[in-house]
Amino acid sequence: MSGSLKLFLIAGEPSGDRLGAALMAGLKSLTQVEFTGVGGPLMQTEGLTSLFPMEELSVMGIAEVLPKYLPLKRRIRQAADAVLASGAEALVTIDSPDFCLRVAALVKAARPGFRIIHYVAPSVWAWRPGRAAKMAKVIDHVLALLPFEPPYMTAAGMTCDFVGHPVVAEPLASDAEKAGFAGQGPLLLALPGSRKGEVTRLAPVFGEVVARLKARHSDLRVALPTVRGVAGLVRELTAGWQVAPEIIEDAAAKRGVFAAADVALAASGTVSLELAANGCPMVIAYDMHPLTLWLMRRAALIDTVTLVNLVSETRVVPEFIGPDCRAEKIAPALEALLADPSAQRAAMALTMERLGQGGEPPGLRAARSVLGALRR
Repeated sequence: MSGSLKLFLIAGEPSGDRLGAALMAGLKSLTQVEFTGVGGPLMQTEGLTSLFPMEELSVMGIAEVLPKYLPLKRRIRQAADAVLASGAEALVTIDSPDFCLRVAALVKAARPGFRIIHYVAPSVWAWRPGRAAKMAKVIDHVLALLPFEPPYMTAAGMTCDFVGHPVVAEPLASDAEKAGFAGQGPLLLALPGSRKGEVTRLAPVFGEVVARLKARHSDLRVALPTVRGVAGLVRELTAGWQVAPEIIEDAAAKRGVFAAADVALAASGTVSLELAANGCPMVIAYDMHPLTLWLMRRAALIDTVTLVNLVSETRVVPEFIGPDCRAEKIAPALEALLADPSAQRAAMALTMERLGQGGEPPGLRAARSVLGALRR
């Protein structure tokens, strides 16, 4: 590879934007590189001009995607055409498999020898194991976030490296940032997700949980970190909560509140690892369209959706999914954690160790993996 390396990157949601930005920073530290593609504000800060707003892709679940199928289909074709016209040496798709793998399929069909790398292995250990073989038809190399994933990918015919999880490299709060949330009364961190569908489903349930906790803790405080794409919706849906949440968009303030919170109520997803990195005990709650839930439960291979439980090989984080996502079930679990906040400490520490804490930053490991794959 002589001269400047050209890469086309696609991320579809905030977690992918963070991964993409760290990868971009890692690549820039190792080689001359130019980026085009689709990404959010963090990737744009690293030098990406986004083809269209990343937020258009932040939908999840079969039933949730259906109403947006035609606009998404147009964006898939637009992205694939842009890849082929870009002069890039490879496409790096980042998570968002419903969108990214469709783009990859169009690119591969048009140009079979084009190198395609996917960042974030699909959770074939959780459900639909056949996805790995299907993915191998269009993906050459995979960057895995979890240490047990590479064998699943290589068995399907792709090369794969465990590059560590980005959560281990994220800066923790300074004393000053944490002190900004000091106060009387327990501090609940409410995290109803980063997608509009998630927030719309979970905010009313979380509001009921807040009301139940408020009845027992008159001095309860609530903080709700959110992202740009749903901040307005969050303000609208939490306006009637019995404790008005402090809605946080600033990155430094988010670090501070993750470190200062006594307990968290969170949607299922990567956020459980962010909480573990900060030693914040958590309860996971998630609801989705009944059709999506039914299909996923039929195909499930595991008994927990929480990454802390999976990586630590424990089941210490309580979770309330689908029909169990009800305030009368969730509130007692939060009360138990407020009474004994140490119950999850060992599992959270083990999770961080297994995800690469203390080693080379995952963004740099991912960059080395990408360059290695392109040299093969």
